[in-house]
Amino acid sequence: MTENKQLESTEAESWAALPSLADADPLKIAETLCHVLDMKKARDIKLLRVSDKTIIADYFVICQGSSSTNIKALAGEAEYKLTLRGVAPTRMDGYNEGQWIALDFGCVIVHIMSRESRDFFKLEKLWRDAEEINIDDILVK
Repeated sequence: MTENKQLESTEAESWAALPSLADADPLKIAETLCHVLDMKKARDIKLLRVSDKTIIADYFVICQGSSSTNIKALAGEAEYKLTLRGVAPTRMDGYNEGQWIALDFGCVIVHIMSRESRDFFKLEKLWRDAEEINIDDILVK
């Protein structure tokens, strides 16, 4: 086994050893997703509480990738790491195009977008009435 494979295996084992998120509250799931995306180098991560604005989710995580390959890697990492912790997305849309991938974790919807898609669709402006949650203490400095 190569050194990289050993590191990946050790990381997966340590991540899976963390407590399950299956019964966690939506904020904990959303914060964990922000952390996972940040560790994978997502840009400009925002966490919005939308529970009082819509019935489709409690939180939106919105972030940006640097390329379609990076956007796909971010989506794959979020799906993989949360599934290891007992929370799998029920749906993923936009993966083949890699410009805007949405992952639906039920109580949390993750939007991973290219800069162009984010500038065009302006989700933060669309949901400007939603409360933005401060995630500075979750992100890697």
